[in-house]
Amino acid sequence: MHSIRRFLRRYRGRILHLYVEEYAGWLTRHLPGPEGLALRSVVYRLLFKTAKGSPLIYPGVYLTHTYGIEIGRHFSINSGALIDGRGGVRIGDWVMIGPHAVITSSEHQSPPFGTPMASVDHEMQPVVIDDDVWIGAHAFIRGGIHIGRGAIVGAGAVVVSDVDDGDIVCGVPARAISNRRDRPELSQSEAMQSILTR
Repeated sequence: MHSIRRFLRRYRGRILHLYVEEYAGWLTRHLPGPEGLALRSVVYRLLFKTAKGSPLIYPGVYLTHTYGIEIGRHFSINSGALIDGRGGVRIGDWVMIGPHAVITSSEHQSPPFGTPMASVDHEMQPVVIDDDVWIGAHAFIRGGIHIGRGAIVGAGAVVVSDVDDGDIVCGVPARAISNRRDRPELSQSEAMQSILTR
């Protein structure tokens, strides 16, 4: 009962939003086909704090505390991914989030030993993801992180520190292994040729 009271006290101004979000998500989350994509786009454009375009949200995506999520144009998020926006998540243009990636914008406080962890609140830690970022499948991004423009977060990476513009990061914890700015620019035909010859 104490946990419920604490939740109601903390989110009292957001209860109706969370209620609508929960049922709207439940009704649309697993709808297949273009109709499902279109419905989720409409629903979440209404629920997000701001949405500059029509998001491409695949079936099975779980979005919570959407009042704290801001997205740019050409945003896509793949099946099974989760974003918790309670601490604020700002996402730029042309961002792709792979399947089962997790982005959190808060963390439980760490009380002294002897105090039950379930009895303390969350610390809000905003996440900022700049334009042209690709977050791979099963990546985890903790609260308080800034991912720079043009970065790539590799599949399964655990991001616990900021990522610079253009960095390609992978591993646990994630570390930069390369930077997109160090790569030569390819024409469209050269890029297609490199894909076909792999």
